[in-house]
Amino acid sequence: MKFLTSGKVKDIYDVDEDTILFKFSDRVSAYDVKFKQDIPQKGEVLCKFAEFWFNKLTVPNHFVRRESDTEIVVKKMQMLPIECVVRGYFYGSLVNRWKNGQITLPEGIDTTLATKLPEPIFDPTTKSEHDIPISKSKALEMNLVTEEQYKWLEKTSIEIYKKMAEIADGVGFILADLKLEFGILDGQITLGDSIGPDEYRLWPKESFQVGKIQEAYDKQLLRDWLTANGYQKQFDDARNADKEPVAPKIPQEIIEKMTERYVIAYEKLAGKRSEERRVGKECRSRWSPYH
Repeated sequence: MKFLTSGKVKDIYDVDEDTILFKFSDRVSAYDVKFKQDIPQKGEVLCKFAEFWFNKLTVPNHFVRRESDTEIVVKKMQMLPIECVVRGYFYGSLVNRWKNGQITLPEGIDTTLATKLPEPIFDPTTKSEHDIPISKSKALEMNLVTEEQYKWLEKTSIEIYKKMAEIADGVGFILADLKLEFGILDGQITLGDSIGPDEYRLWPKESFQVGKIQEAYDKQLLRDWLTANGYQKQFDDARNADKEPVAPKIPQEIIEKMTERYVIAYEKLAGKRSEERRVGKECRSRWSPYH
């Protein structure tokens, strides 16, 4: 196999004329900043989640097989230069963008933090080092996709979100939002990239409260720690000054808690006890995952 490139989390290798291999690492990033520390077992959980969701969803996708605990083989395709974000709750960047007048929401909508939206909204972004929310008119103006493609992506992304939210609800989780990527394979729009806790917000139903910061079983746990300790502002200030943001050291407690929650999310959703349980046992001796 020939090494092609490294992303924030995945290393990509050329397998043959038709396929490539994704190798999931334990690397972690947040707010477009890469951290030096790893999250143990994260790569294995992301890999197995990708296999689970690609097999669970009926929409055409590029998944071929899982090669190992941290590797999947997928079909090559031409990726569309747009990230398809679906939001089911008033949370995350949607809140600040609404407050700053950057996005309009349906009239009369409840804007209490973490309120469920009347209907999921399609809120795509550009695909770049720093993803930027983009309207339909702007996406068409920039020739990122055609109008027909945009309509298909919007409809299909929302359908996928609803299906995944239904599955999550059945095992005690709320799927707050979701990021999907698509490409063109044999002339057909096809679901690509991967799907896991780096692509969505997942909240336990039993601790959910409107108006509160939610307990995160995804990368949001790290984002919340960064925001609470002023690092998100430091990152923004550095970029505004044309400087590269400096990643702080992640506390060991946050690292262990992320491993624990990634593992629990996989086991509950997939209904499987995984190899990551060896880490989960150690973590559970220190705190309850639903604390």
